Amino acid sequence: MDFTLSEEQQLIRDSIKDFTERHVAPGVKERDAKKEFPRDIIRMLAEQGFLGMVHPEKYGGGGIDSISYCLGIEEIARWDASLALTVASHTSLGSGHIALAGTDRQKEKYLTPLARGEKLAGWCLTEPGSGSDASGLKTTAVKKEDHWMLNGTKIFITQGSVGDIFVVLSKTDPDKGTKGISAFIVESEWEGVQSGGKMEKLGMNSSDTTEVYFENVRVPEENLLGELNNGFVDTMKVLDGGRIGIGALSVGIARGALEESITYAGERKQFGSPIGDFQAIETKLADMATEIDAARFLVHRAAWLKDRDKPFKQAASMGKLFASELAVRAADEAVQIHGGYGYIKEYHVERFLRDAKLMTIGEGTSEVQRMIIARELKKEYWG
Repeated sequence: MDFTLSEEQQLIRDSIKDFTERHVAPGVKERDAKKEFPRDIIRMLAEQGFLGMVHPEKYGGGGIDSISYCLGIEEIARWDASLALTVASHTSLGSGHIALAGTDRQKEKYLTPLARGEKLAGWCLTEPGSGSDASGLKTTAVKKEDHWMLNGTKIFITQGSVGDIFVVLSKTDPDKGTKGISAFIVESEWEGVQSGGKMEKLGMNSSDTTEVYFENVRVPEENLLGELNNGFVDTMKVLDGGRIGIGALSVGIARGALEESITYAGERKQFGSPIGDFQAIETKLADMATEIDAARFLVHRAAWLKDRDKPFKQAASMGKLFASELAVRAADEAVQIHGGYGYIKEYHVERFLRDAKLMTIGEGTSEVQRMIIARELKKEYWG
């Protein structure tokens, strides 16, 4: 096995690392405190081509491989998980669904401006009464001659108030359960589309999260995304791919926690010595570093499988599960290493801990990941 990154992968990683250190890191505490969506940085990311990295060049993307994408997300998340979440949700979910299931015409009209970063995408799946059970959604789309009439409420939508193009999952044949769900491309400026107020959250404060309401929204029939009543199948594929990005994001948070801890442990002195010389702190740093490498390998394995059109569902869930729970552990240890200073906002680590928790919830909870892994194991061993 060759774990060496290609020259192109190294270049992409180094380019995004340089960008984040110069433009993202300096204002991250202020953005978190003010809960500001970083429109200026998003614009710069778009100019650098970072908002369409994995999409085909034909539609304005960069055409890079999934491992390069993971490296990019990790570098952004090392400093600003909120920004990394914006990039990941825009790329993997919103525009990713169009890339997966869209027609050439839909890709030309919608994927191209999304890949170029001219517009932002939102992915509308979760509802007040349906989270992990995506099949329980209540939003409906009813056929009316040459259009669909869309009604429903979505919650916890990333880019909910700043998104330009939404992919909305709805029931088109309520009696068929998961076999009666379809996806639609909806423009945020259409009549009947309205975003709720920004939600107060534990973390990810500069990521935009709101409810989105659809009231008698007239959706042209050509905006049906994928096959009629096949939206649930496509949604599961989108989530499988999205979990790779969340895994990389989690690795970035954990790495940030480790690097901040190493620096602090070398500077902070107690009993006449740097605390990094104490065995208890050495053990924490060693465990964090080892688990971060393990998490990165799991995530990259899933990305490698995806790029080769090999089954990657189980690998994506394993990577997401391990990396997300590691992000919480690593951030918690970082706060402990920093002691009282870790509990105040002067240092980055308290934000890492607040941001990390979402990783074990979003795009499938840890419990759901374990369920997926177990089911894949049973298929393999039981047939």
